[in-house]
Amino acid sequence: MDLTERERGFVDFLLEHSLLPATLVQQACRVSVQTRTPLVHSIIKLGFMPELRVADVLADFEQLPRLAQSLRLADSLTPLSIQFLRQHAIAPLEQTATEVTVALADPLNDTAVRGVQFATSKAVKVYVATLTEIQSALEAVQPEPDDSQQGDTTARNDDMAALRDLASDAPAIRLVQRLITAAVDSRASDIHIEPVDSALRVRFRLDGVLKDMEELPIGFAGRVVSRIKVMAHLDIAERRLPQDGRLNVTVNGKAIDFRVATAPTLHGESVVLRILDRQEVELDFRRLGFDAEAETVMRSALQKPHGIILATGPTGSGKTTTLYTALKELNQPDRKILTVEDPIEYMLSGVNQTQVKPQIGYTFAAALRAFLRQDPDVLMVGEIRDKETAEVAIQASLTGHLLLSTLHTNSAAAAVTRLLDMGVDDFLLTSTLSLLIGQRLVRRLCQHCRAPYAPEPGLRDRLLGGRPPSAAALQLFRAVGCAQCGGVGYSGRAGILELLEICEPVRRAVLAKADAGTIEKIAVERGMRTMFQHGLMLAARGETSLEEILRVTQSGD
Repeated sequence: MDLTERERGFVDFLLEHSLLPATLVQQACRVSVQTRTPLVHSIIKLGFMPELRVADVLADFEQLPRLAQSLRLADSLTPLSIQFLRQHAIAPLEQTATEVTVALADPLNDTAVRGVQFATSKAVKVYVATLTEIQSALEAVQPEPDDSQQGDTTARNDDMAALRDLASDAPAIRLVQRLITAAVDSRASDIHIEPVDSALRVRFRLDGVLKDMEELPIGFAGRVVSRIKVMAHLDIAERRLPQDGRLNVTVNGKAIDFRVATAPTLHGESVVLRILDRQEVELDFRRLGFDAEAETVMRSALQKPHGIILATGPTGSGKTTTLYTALKELNQPDRKILTVEDPIEYMLSGVNQTQVKPQIGYTFAAALRAFLRQDPDVLMVGEIRDKETAEVAIQASLTGHLLLSTLHTNSAAAAVTRLLDMGVDDFLLTSTLSLLIGQRLVRRLCQHCRAPYAPEPGLRDRLLGGRPPSAAALQLFRAVGCAQCGGVGYSGRAGILELLEICEPVRRAVLAKADAGTIEKIAVERGMRTMFQHGLMLAARGETSLEEILRVTQSGD
């Protein structure tokens, strides 16, 4: 099978208007010929162009109208079978005595139009729509059999074969690729695919906040989940237990890694894909929110030959990115760096990275013990979760190693009490802890639509808290929403930080069994700026809003 004459004309159109690089066009043509797949499908499946963009380009090339509204099928379908309509991605929209109107995903396909003409003996008026739009409309009229609701039954061999068939179904492949492309294009950090009562809900996490994107027919649930499992090399027949995996997809010519997690729910399996775009991650302290003062403190701790540096905060607060940035600073030819992670999110050249495998006993503690026999200079542990890991980390520091790790606490000072609660001896903590970092990510205000306002005197005085009178004319900004930010009022994120250095007064407080509040108070008296105070600085500069600071810190103190 070679390209059709109209497909060759479409190739010339793409190149003439510089819509795709010649190398990608050639690759799409080669895949199309080798796999006997229509050229349009190959471009979408390879991720060279988003599905919506392909439809627009096809409409321009064929000089056909682009369907602007949601598909609404004709009350009575054409005499063509539903199988033919699915095979050629045809959606009948309207019929009159002399004409039938259809939407096509591939107007280069002459067979589709000829088939409709032959079956109806009428003239055919063509609109251009996307593959997924047409398939969703057909599914709503006549769903294909789907056994994904049987999540609590034991999978059989024939069930596994059926699931593989669903996963290899062309509409499922196109739908998953479209969702992934849309998420990457919108700079989302996560894709959430969740079955509810009668639909499959899709949400993206944009700038740290979940947003509803669309609802798909519930009939797609089994195929979408199975497709993702196949891509991530997971067991598609296992629907009773959670599973984790990874996959790599080419989006707009760029390779993107995804971390996949599935979990059984009442209505079927829920799937979350964490987007790990290495090219979007900037390992630079200034980009992470470190100002000159904070950067000096951080670099001072990194220059010490031994000690423990902990990044604290909830999931999704940027802790791992902070540690990767530190490793980038430390990554020199004269240092041996070893990391143990769960999972490895980004690969760092020159760094020896490994991933835990608890099912075979390869835990954080076990990996760390093995690493100590590798003559390392710097160690990174993905997370300190238990006393055993904490004790091995402390032993590593006592024997002359610099160790970096994370801890799930609400503040930098709370890391001390958390480690003490694990059973770590206070004198060992004071001997090894070097720096504690508390951090959050706040949404940046859209600079195109933010609106200034002066806070009420009571709020202003509370925010200033006796600080310099030059700040008396404090001006804040609130989110509004415009076309540039999609009506949200925010675009992008910034870090807010607190860096608690383990000085002598803090050591004495730890030995005296002081609580986190007391330790934080001592650190503030010694010059530490809290996350809330850092957030107020960003709000006063118009970078974020007071509401956003309160949302992530949950404190006005």
